[in-house]
This record gives sequence, C-alpha cells and structure tokens, in this order.
Amino acid sequence: MHISKKLAEAHASGAPAFSFEFFPPKTSQGVQNLYDRMDRMHDLGPSFVDVTWGAGGTQSHLTCEMVHFAQTVVGLETCMHLTCTDMAKEKVDGALSEAYKAGCTNILALRGDPPRDTEKWQAIEGGFRYALDLVKYIKAQYGDHFDIGVAGYPEGCDDQKDQDILMAHLKEKVDAGGSFIVTQMFYDVDNFCAWVDRCRAEGITVPIVPGIMPISTHAAFLRRANGMNCKIPQAWTDVLEPIKNDDAAVREVGKGLVADMCRKIIDHGVLALHFYTMNLAQSTKMVLEELDLVSAGGTPTKKALPWRQSLGLSRREEDVRPVYWKNRHKSYVARTQDWDEFPNGRWGDSRSPAFGELDAYGIGLKGTNEQNIKTWGKPESLRDISNIFIRFLQNDLKTLPWSESPVTDEAQAIKEELIDLNRRGLLTITSQPSVNGAKSTDPVHGWGPPGGYVYQKAYLELLISPALITEIIDRIEQTQTMTFHAVDKAGDARTNSSSDGPNAVTWGVFPGKEIVQPTIVETVSFLAWKDEAFRLGTDWAKCHPAGSPSRQIIDYVMNNWYLINIVDNDFHSTRGIFDLFDGLQVKNLDGPLESSKPTVNGHSPRPIAELNGNYKLTDGKIFEEVLN
Repeated sequence: MHISKKLAEAHASGAPAFSFEFFPPKTSQGVQNLYDRMDRMHDLGPSFVDVTWGAGGTQSHLTCEMVHFAQTVVGLETCMHLTCTDMAKEKVDGALSEAYKAGCTNILALRGDPPRDTEKWQAIEGGFRYALDLVKYIKAQYGDHFDIGVAGYPEGCDDQKDQDILMAHLKEKVDAGGSFIVTQMFYDVDNFCAWVDRCRAEGITVPIVPGIMPISTHAAFLRRANGMNCKIPQAWTDVLEPIKNDDAAVREVGKGLVADMCRKIIDHGVLALHFYTMNLAQSTKMVLEELDLVSAGGTPTKKALPWRQSLGLSRREEDVRPVYWKNRHKSYVARTQDWDEFPNGRWGDSRSPAFGELDAYGIGLKGTNEQNIKTWGKPESLRDISNIFIRFLQNDLKTLPWSESPVTDEAQAIKEELIDLNRRGLLTITSQPSVNGAKSTDPVHGWGPPGGYVYQKAYLELLISPALITEIIDRIEQTQTMTFHAVDKAGDARTNSSSDGPNAVTWGVFPGKEIVQPTIVETVSFLAWKDEAFRLGTDWAKCHPAGSPSRQIIDYVMNNWYLINIVDNDFHSTRGIFDLFDGLQVKNLDGPLESSKPTVNGHSPRPIAELNGNYKLTDGKIFEEVLN
C-alpha cells in the first residue's frame, strides 16, 4: 500500500500514524538481531518502516534483503531508500527491480551523502546528479507502482542553508512525482511548524512526515544533533546537562522532551511521526507509550486477519492459512515462498503446491546451542520437559522450539487448562479457545473490519505419549463432534476425518462481505508441519551433547510420541476439548523411559482403521499420494 494513502487515511481519521527507520548492520549476527527486533516491533503497529541505502550502494544487497524480509516475512509495509551517490543507472535499475519483486511499493529518493573518502559530492558518469533526476526516472520507468518520497530540510542541509533555494528544490521534486516528504531530524519544533506553514504557502500539499530521533544517552544525543547541525533548544540543555552521566535518567527525561515535541507537531495538524530508531527499540517504544500510541500489551490495535499477513508481491490477497504455523509465521512464509499463487477466499487443492524443504533459511531452530541451553535449561526427565512448557505458559519463557513468540493474550482464557495438561505430561504446542460471536473490534479475539463478528472452534495440538494415543482417539470418537489428525515421526498417521478437505477453525462475518474463513485444519499441510515439528524437537535435542540425559530424553519424545491436533467442531463448547483428557496422565514423569511403543500381547496395537470407524491415513488415495 502506498505510504501517501496510509498518511491520508491517518489524517482523515484523526489518529496519528508512526513509522520506523532501520539501517543495514555490519555483521551477520547484527542482521539476525535486527530481524528479531523488527519482528517484535511489528507488534507496535507502525504504518510503515524504511531501510536506508549505503553511499554508492555499498550495502545494496543487504538493503534489498532487508526490504524483502520486512515486506514478505514480517509483513511490514516497507519503503526503500535509494540514493544517487556513486549509483550508475544499472545499479538503480537493479535496486528498483529487487524492490518490485519483494512487493515494495514505496521508494525514498535521495541525493545521498558523499562517500566517506570524498569531501565533495559529485555525480558519476551515466548516473544521477540530483534527487529530482531520480524521482523523474522512477516515475518514467514504473509509473504509479512506486509511491515516491523525497527529503525535506527544515534546518538546511550540509551544502545548502538557503531556505529559499531548498524550498524551490522541494517544490520541484514534489511536482515531478514526489508524493510524501520525510524530514531530516530536528529538535526545534517551532522552526519545524513554521517550515510546514511555508511549505503549504508554496503550494506543497503532500503529506509531511517529521523525522524524530529519540534520546537514549546524552553522548549519543549530542553526537547525532551536532552531526546533523540540529539546533538544541536551551530548555533541553538545561534539563539534560545535570543528568548527562545517568543514562536511565537521560532516557526518562528525554522521553518526556521528545513526546512533548511530538504533541506540538500533532497539534499543528501533522499526523505522522517517523522515528530514527538506530536499530533499537527501547527509546522509541518509551516515546510511543508516553504518547499513548501503542496499546498496553504492545500489540497492534487492528488486525485484518487473525494471523500476520505477508505483504510480498503475490501474497497481498492471501487470506487462508493452516493453523499449525500460528506461532511460526516466518517459517510458513519461507516454506511457501515458491508458490505461484496463494489461497484467496478458499484453501483449494493443497496437493498441487509443495511445501519447501526444511533446510531453507529461517525454518530450523534458531539460536546457538549455548543460547538454547541457557533459555530452556537441561531437562533430564519428562517432568523437566513439561515444566518448560508450563514456564512458557506462565510467561517465564518467551519462546519454545515450536513458538517464536510469547504466549498470546488469547491463551489467557484457557491458560489454567493448558497448564494442567502439561503438568500431566500432555505437551501443548498450539491452542485456541472457542469464540462465539465476539465483535471484530474485540481487543483480544477481534480481527477484520469494524461492524463484524468473529468465531472460532476450540483447537489443541499436543505431543502425546504412545501409551495414551489409543485411549485419546477412542474418546474423540465417542464425542461425535471432534475430529483429529495424529502422526508420529516415522509417519504412522491416523485421522477420523471423513474428508481430505479443509476444516475452518476461525471465520468472520462482516457487513457487505462473504463469510471469511482465514484459518483451517487440513491433512496434507499437517503432514508438512509434522516434518517441521519433529525437526525442531530433534534440533533442540542436538543442542545437548550426544549421550547426555537431556539429549536422550528429548530424542525419546521425538522418536516415540505422537503429534496430534484436535478440533471441537461445536464452537459453542468451551470445555469439551479439555474434558477428553480427564484422568489421563503420563506415567513415570520422573522415572525411567519406556524403551518402545506399547504392545498388546506382544503385538502393536490395532491399526486405527479398525477402531470405532477411524481411518488410517494410508487407506485413502490422498494419503497414498502424500505419504508415498
């Protein structure tokens, strides 16, 4: 979506928009840390983010990679910086092509700073001299595909202080196709407001986005302000100088100063704030909280769908996904990135597109062995493992091998039931409570446009001991309202579903629209998820030395237990799915491991196809296609 349109919507609603800037880190670990931070900062609800461009495209590959990650994987509307410095036409064409393929529809066209080893800026042969030239070229090559932003300088720039000349240049860039303006950072809010008034008087009517630099430390504050030749108000100096050696005090006072500046900007009718984050989150988040622009939990106040959307070129209309990747959206995007088209309105035939291999980037377990041992410890019994799951549900842990993010607010409704299951050795991977007609604006369950109602079926996905699997399946059959899929690492797959088609577990009803069913349970995708789920557990085991008690206990679970998903198709029922497990508990939570799966008179239990009308997955044609 074009930034100018987002800003226009913010202005019409009267609700200020905010955005973040990031720059390419210098190390691979820095890149991974930034990706994790971008993922977390998504939940603050920015209207867009932008990614800077090194002089001469020195980090152009990484900039393009970051744009793709933010746009396609994280689901952030992204604006790519593009400069003229040392940029031949071929480089510009390549950058624009990469942005286009990533689904990016916004470019900030800049002249750029001279390279570090050059004192004076100069154009290269066959390149562009001014940002104006870049704006005209992008417009000529791509028409209206890209929304083009341009830079504004309320306090002048390095080689030009004459505001008359700068204003004339700005007007030229806007007239040539610039559709929004992002300003250089400043702290003199009165000067900025006067500059905005002058822009409007000169006939510049496009949205203006002020550049805001939060204050983290006193030294960094002075360095950045002096580097950009920003005027520091005397009142700011008076309150910051006495506490300059106390970083915590500087952040707290700085938060208030920057927030007051933002309020004056908003009161002047400029309903947009662009934060130069310096790839950090804390100082920016503190200002947003001071302005009441983020919700208490730091989560976005509006969701188009119950899961995070990708904004990749061919995925903007995608509106159906399997529930299994609920807590691993980056992995789902990576494993489906080569699909030619994505489900829109219905899941369709899932046998056609194949899920990507497990060795692709972003799919395996994250973190080093040392980091993961520090996070999850060294479990030596089944009880130790169940306690890890319980700590996650209690927010003592922020991740599990199967969940990249903390437990959600939605889980609060069934938190005690989930803890009880895990305490008995029934390890819950994913879950959702039933919802019967919550308003689409509900702060926990709501999604979609206002005026609608959302529904969902109770859902549980667990790792189950083989000693309990037959009993649990028998109980599911007796309910007549529940369906399941179960599979172990070796591929022993079982289900009682009479159809290989999708079963919607969330849906919404909205004025003037057909019913939307964005989350489903489905056989083929479950088998693809099965491979990933057991791979993650095996990766976790390999964090520990071979032969160690931790390695043995995690491998035991991965090699012997079943992954099962259960849907209670009666969405009015709130407890039925938990009643299934009454009286069930894994034996020997603290004792020795069973060496094999249970037997009956020396034989393995009967195939599920023989039990209460269940179907074994290999009995149907679809299952033969998948498993063979």
